[in-house]
Amino acid sequence: MTHNLKQLKDESGKTVSPILDESTKNYLIDIDGTICDDVPNEEPERMVTCSHYPDALEIINQWYDEGHIITFFTSRTEEHRAITETWLKGHDFKYHGLLMGKPRGGNYHWIDNHMVKATRFKGKFTDLVKKMKEIEVFDH
Repeated sequence: MTHNLKQLKDESGKTVSPILDESTKNYLIDIDGTICDDVPNEEPERMVTCSHYPDALEIINQWYDEGHIITFFTSRTEEHRAITETWLKGHDFKYHGLLMGKPRGGNYHWIDNHMVKATRFKGKFTDLVKKMKEIEVFDH
């Protein structure tokens, strides 16, 4: 599936990074503790046999089928890529990309020049709902 990117220019006419259509979301989804049992890198033998979360499989594949981009973003290392890809395919997860080497330890604060939405996983995948929450922003 090809995703159309809108080409953009800044105020001076220089080309800047393109963006997706507003109807297409770019999902970056953690693996361990989010779509399956939480397995630390120090125990890679468990990566082969860990259980997936059926609700995660259902919702993620639904998003994929709706045309959204699914990229798994994990703290697993490149050494674990083959095991991870085999596991994802073996459990029928649909996805576009797999990014390895996410920093470990949580407490993430993502800073980007594009719009970012963050959703903390708390045990069950469902459809996303909109709620008002307090966030930290740069003071202009």
